[in-house]
Amino acid sequence: MDNKKKILEILKRLKKEYPNPRTALNYKSPFELLVATILSAQTTDIHVNRVTENLFKKYKTVKDFAKTPFDTFRKDISSINFYNNKAKNIQASAKMIIEKFNSKVPRTMDELVTLPGVARKTANIILSNVYGINEGIAVDTHVKRLSNRLWLTKNEDPVKIEQDLMAITPKEEWGNLSHLLIFHGRKICQAKKPNHKECVLYDICPSRNI
Repeated sequence: MDNKKKILEILKRLKKEYPNPRTALNYKSPFELLVATILSAQTTDIHVNRVTENLFKKYKTVKDFAKTPFDTFRKDISSINFYNNKAKNIQASAKMIIEKFNSKVPRTMDELVTLPGVARKTANIILSNVYGINEGIAVDTHVKRLSNRLWLTKNEDPVKIEQDLMAITPKEEWGNLSHLLIFHGRKICQAKKPNHKECVLYDICPSRNI
């Protein structure tokens, strides 16, 4: 089975297992998702959702994030890994969105990656989940691990992995693929001990003996 056929089979099987592929981060606006995604780097989505539950009650608009004193804001997210840098990036992004984008989160990759703390992964998550735009495939640690185990790529660099996945996946499925691999990576194909008995991809996985 070549990789283009394999990816279609992977999508088919994983959609049955996870029928509602979407980000696990909670949000009600594009900027809330931007904040949550920046916070999620090297932090679990569960913990981010705990923090943002109160954060989004306190800060309701982009202006709220931009105008609050830095020390106040960083304390509000101090349980998050690397909270100082993340606080700086979130507030700088808020100010840039107000000044350059009329207080609206941009809708293009080129514009999004100009925001502090936003690289392709974050931009892909926002474009796909908020605007329904498939510009690329968000590659996190789960997507990277499963793509290698399934032999969909031989690369380790996220940008090259994204390119490999885009080449074999129908564009309309780019957003779904990322979510599905993340869900499966968390539940079944974990880093230290994959649960082969429960894996719906077991028979087509070249790494099933690990």
